[in-house]
Amino acid sequence: MGIIIALNMPRKGWGVPVCLVLMALPLLIPWNVVGTIWQVFGRTDIGLLGHTLETLGIHYNYVQNPMHAWVTVIIMDIWHWTSLVVLLCYAGLVSIPDAFYQAAKIDGASRWAVFRYIQLPKMNRVLLIAVLLRFMDSFMIYTEPFVVTGGGPGNSTTFLSIDLVKMAVGQFDLGPAAAMSIIYFLIILLLSWVFYTVMTNYDAER
Repeated sequence: MGIIIALNMPRKGWGVPVCLVLMALPLLIPWNVVGTIWQVFGRTDIGLLGHTLETLGIHYNYVQNPMHAWVTVIIMDIWHWTSLVVLLCYAGLVSIPDAFYQAAKIDGASRWAVFRYIQLPKMNRVLLIAVLLRFMDSFMIYTEPFVVTGGGPGNSTTFLSIDLVKMAVGQFDLGPAAAMSIIYFLIILLLSWVFYTVMTNYDAER
């Protein structure tokens, strides 16, 4: 989705700053505010999303239905962080010299060929950074789902980070919470290192 949006953003003119500002807005919103926005947005009584779905005959309730809660958290996370991928991909696209496009036009290259052999290789590095950042952040997600669902309904959206905070703050069980946080950090560090090593080696082989 980020690549598609970046490909359709203007490269010149007044539309460039407008698009960049609009894309940056979700990233400027604090995480707890993002959760509050979607908490209100999904309510069936006053929320635009919840009320619209109810009007269409779809019984949507993220407070009681685990599937609805998961869908809400996923869509909220996509809305919040797609802009990061868009901005990184756009930075990679604008760094491509015009000579590449001129040569492709002379050779009669199709739109897909331009994307496959010119644009995508130039975005490899920024896409690696984007995927790595989102990969790490997916393990550390806490504020948004906690504000929206509180880990519920039941424990359906209780991520490991939420469970850790409940153990440390709610139960004041600091010893196991400290040990768990260290293990959690080492797992994230190890997986990120493996992911980065595999991706960079794959990119080098190409």
